[in-house]
Amino acid sequence: MRGHGTYVDEEKLVASVAGAVERVNKLVCVTPLKTRYNGEVGDIVVGRITEVQQKRWKVETNSRLDSVLLLSSMNLPGGELRRRSAEDELAMRDYLQEGDLISAEVQSVFSDGAVSLHTRSLKYGKLGQGVLVQVSPSLVKRQKTHFHDLPCGASVILGNNGFIWIYPTPEQKDEEAGGFTTNLEPVPLSDREVISRLRNCVVALVTQKLMLFDTSILYCYEASLPHQIKDILKPEVMEEIVLETRQKLLDLEG
Repeated sequence: MRGHGTYVDEEKLVASVAGAVERVNKLVCVTPLKTRYNGEVGDIVVGRITEVQQKRWKVETNSRLDSVLLLSSMNLPGGELRRRSAEDELAMRDYLQEGDLISAEVQSVFSDGAVSLHTRSLKYGKLGQGVLVQVSPSLVKRQKTHFHDLPCGASVILGNNGFIWIYPTPEQKDEEAGGFTTNLEPVPLSDREVISRLRNCVVALVTQKLMLFDTSILYCYEASLPHQIKDILKPEVMEEIVLETRQKLLDLEG
């Protein structure tokens, strides 16, 4: 059966785009390597606030249309549960303003493909200090969890929309604030070096078209340790590191 990205030519199924083949029973789809994000309910996304409107925020999530985060779809500071009042509407810019980065979950998808988000759990909310890497959504592997604390001392959020957020692992989880207090303490040099190395590893994996998930990033990080951080982006070093990562992943699948 032909799915998206395929057509029938002389009774043969031919791909109309270059990308990865996905099979569901007899249905064959081809996901293009470079694509915009198509929202699905339950996806974890990282987005940037672009506009504050009446009772809602517009969020850039790498999809064809801006996503929407409603005031009623988020935790209030302190995690209190009550109806949103006019005071909350006036204080919207105190919660989130233009340029802020957030992590959220897709609540629903409208008929035109626009996405509605929610941050009703304490693991979502405003993001503090870290590095954002933008990749193609087709390279992010779908998993049960997209929040990973890596043993090298940093954490990553692998957004299904292709936005990867790398940040220092917080020492204690701040449950009280509901994800609104951002820690603006200077990040130690050692943490910054780990984050920079992870960022370059992600860029290397994406350049070589390898799927991004916690294991592939960790293997790539380990393979890059003999090299300096800035050297990881040299084509020959990049190829060597990714080849080693690919081999380790094959050995793991065994």
